[in-house]
Amino acid sequence: MAGREAAAPRKGTVEKRQALLRGARTVFGREGYMRAGIDEIAAEAGVSTRTLYNHFGGKENLFREALLESAAAVTAAHVTVIERHLGKVTDVEKGLLAFAREWMGSRGDHDAHMLLVRQIIAEGAHLPADVIEGWQRTGPRAAREAVRERLVELGAQGLLAVDAANSTDAARYLLLLVAGDVTVDTFFGVVPMSDAEMDRRIESGVRAFLKLYAAEEA
Repeated sequence: MAGREAAAPRKGTVEKRQALLRGARTVFGREGYMRAGIDEIAAEAGVSTRTLYNHFGGKENLFREALLESAAAVTAAHVTVIERHLGKVTDVEKGLLAFAREWMGSRGDHDAHMLLVRQIIAEGAHLPADVIEGWQRTGPRAAREAVRERLVELGAQGLLAVDAANSTDAARYLLLLVAGDVTVDTFFGVVPMSDAEMDRRIESGVRAFLKLYAAEEA
């Protein structure tokens, strides 16, 4: 007789599943992956540990699901910002500034996710490689790809010197120039930065980007 396969986690109510994901984001964001306990997560969600295991099978899969769902939601919000400000552009500098300001200004809308990201950075060596890869694919890389696609379209309209060949670098540089040092200096929003200083850095970043990728004047 073949060996018994491990039973798959049973499906439960949507409400309990979502409560567990919210509780997991809270506890993992506060305690980190290594320190977070199953009992603590279940208590935060208001369910039993048996319910947690039935839904997710264990801590690793719960962390994976909580992180990927959160990353997908943040990426969707970022895509909305991209489309709003870079979808129909007549003045490329104004469009880029508006995009960058909302991109950075909306960070506070994603505090729970940013806490998870900080824990990933702190504990990356202890996390399963596929979890980190999944987060990168669903979160940062997906958002950067959305920026890249929009920059290619702006290039096709003659508003930027961007095409398929250089678009990956262009998207990377844009996000680094408008968000990179702010993210590092505030440690993902932990250390305060004045609105005036953030705006100064955004303007500087957009100007630097346009020095690299502004369309040549006819």
